[in-house]
Amino acid sequence: MNAVILAVLVMVALSLARVSVVFALVVGALVGGLVGGLSLDETLSAFNDGVGGGAQVALAYATLGAFAVAISRSGLPDMLANRLITMLGKESTAAHQARVKVFLLVAVLLVAISSQNAIPVHIAFIPVLIPPLLVVMNRLQLDRRAVACALTFGLTAPYMLLPVGFGAIFLNDILLANLNSAGESLGLEITRGMVPMAMAIPVGGMAIGLLVALFFSYRGQREYTNKDLVATNAHQGHTPAKPHTFGLVMSGVAIVAALGLQLYTGSMIVGGLVGIGLLSLGGIFKWREADDLFTSGMRMMALIGFIMISAAGFAEVMKATGDIELLVAGAFELFGDNRGVAALVMLLVGLFITLGIGSSFSTIPIIAAIFVPLAVQFGFSPMATVVLVGTAAALGDAGSPASDSTLGPTSGLNVDGQHDHMWDSVVPTFLHYNIPLIAFGWLAAMSL
Repeated sequence: MNAVILAVLVMVALSLARVSVVFALVVGALVGGLVGGLSLDETLSAFNDGVGGGAQVALAYATLGAFAVAISRSGLPDMLANRLITMLGKESTAAHQARVKVFLLVAVLLVAISSQNAIPVHIAFIPVLIPPLLVVMNRLQLDRRAVACALTFGLTAPYMLLPVGFGAIFLNDILLANLNSAGESLGLEITRGMVPMAMAIPVGGMAIGLLVALFFSYRGQREYTNKDLVATNAHQGHTPAKPHTFGLVMSGVAIVAALGLQLYTGSMIVGGLVGIGLLSLGGIFKWREADDLFTSGMRMMALIGFIMISAAGFAEVMKATGDIELLVAGAFELFGDNRGVAALVMLLVGLFITLGIGSSFSTIPIIAAIFVPLAVQFGFSPMATVVLVGTAAALGDAGSPASDSTLGPTSGLNVDGQHDHMWDSVVPTFLHYNIPLIAFGWLAAMSL
């Protein structure tokens, strides 16, 4: 069996069996490396080389977690949650609760979409915004799987369609550049305007998946134990400061400064550190408590950080085996000159690669050089070629255990330990986004 397929299957199977995703990634990498012809030393060396690339991301998430804990102690998130609870009022009719649910889901969706373009902070908003809203979701008995689907859609669909913010990087700097580079000698020329137009149909499939998730799959009520951040912090001996005007003002300034500096410097670490400093000046916590603050923040974000580190190592081992190229070549030996089967195999290969790597941005350079000549050989149009490569790369971003598009929502929704990463984030987003992406990506490739 191809080493990439086997490694991904081992990783996903272990994760679904509720084995730690970090452990699953390490075991999957070892299995894939050994089956791919690498020695144990070569496998470990490749894994260690990849791990170094994930260290910065892990540090950024730890800093972000510390900032989120500091914000929670200010009382600002609890004030926001109380305001939303007030919206429920004394009226408890089903119609009233349904309106509040819709308002909450739409608000979360719009913020997630904005995090990719208007205010491109990616998942940085989740640990700050989502935890204090859990008490509201509990009161509404809102299924958190619906919230996870809304967040993941907002984190993935915009960069596939809108060429601004992270979309400018994905569509123009990575997808367009790699397509033209691979197609230059083949006479293939793709313009900027063609890319978002081609990707509109697959994104439309994701939109349908979102509607199915919100209005059918997870529309029912689900009960959770009411464990808000105040109770959690008090249990740990860290009672939030009583809200006061200056502290609340400084909290707002800290949030704006942290997001602004992240936009300016491109670093979540710098933004988080400045935000923590401003909160200390606002009297939210004493500076000598900073070590304890970072410990609490790292505890909250440790899982996502270690998963990202392990995923970087996993990806490096898969590249070192050379079996990604063999996977593509072997797949195309099975279908001859059938364009329909060719398009489907391209999409499925992209799904397997991205599930393991966890990043659609990292998948494009791997598959573009191989897929573009094959697409030209099978007579696919330039627009169809864009769809095949772009959709094949995006497949698996939603629904991958190692993707920040699923790890981010889990980091916010599982603060109180009641949201399972695999079964409440990964599986729902895989079913509602990857299946429509395959169907609509295939239709687009065959019709454009």
